[in-house]
Amino acid sequence: MDSPLAIIVVEPDRDRALAIVDAIRLAGEHRVSVLADPAGLARRVAEIRPDLVLIDISNPSRDSLEELALASGSRDRAVAMFVDQSDSGLTRAAIEAGISAYVVDGLRPERIRPVLDAAIARFHMVSRIRTELAATKAALEERKVIDRAKGLVMRAKGLGEEQAYSLLRKAAMDQGKRLSEVAQAIVMAHEVLK
Repeated sequence: MDSPLAIIVVEPDRDRALAIVDAIRLAGEHRVSVLADPAGLARRVAEIRPDLVLIDISNPSRDSLEELALASGSRDRAVAMFVDQSDSGLTRAAIEAGISAYVVDGLRPERIRPVLDAAIARFHMVSRIRTELAATKAALEERKVIDRAKGLVMRAKGLGEEQAYSLLRKAAMDQGKRLSEVAQAIVMAHEVLK
């Protein structure tokens, strides 16, 4: 948390909110907005586009966890949630909802900086994993299309696997397209002509 962050604090108790803001300011020159009512969280998140949302809720239910995670955009930013008590089911629900840090035993000012640092680090790690997973899935889908097109070319032209692949690559280079685009066109043409 070296560079200034935009942070939304969701805390209905004014005195507690001020204590949280003071603790955050001790951790750095961050832009902090306080929201007393979680009902307006989605709108405020859209307006402010914070780097982090800090939610202090004494006794969450599974529904309120999911609602808060959705409203805070937990896939787009780090979300730290402080609760007074929990059970393994709620902890699991919080993690599945995308909460970056789920801290039981309430929020104490001296714990804010390390928890926020951990929440941000975990959020970035999970985001990187999601990006890598999406890229891997896309590559796998492209590979499937290329293999299917290669099989169609092999059958249609009576070629071996390497020759069919070379023909696809040459067509892609000649057209200035990616191999997967040419393969997709072949597969789609085959589907139309079936």
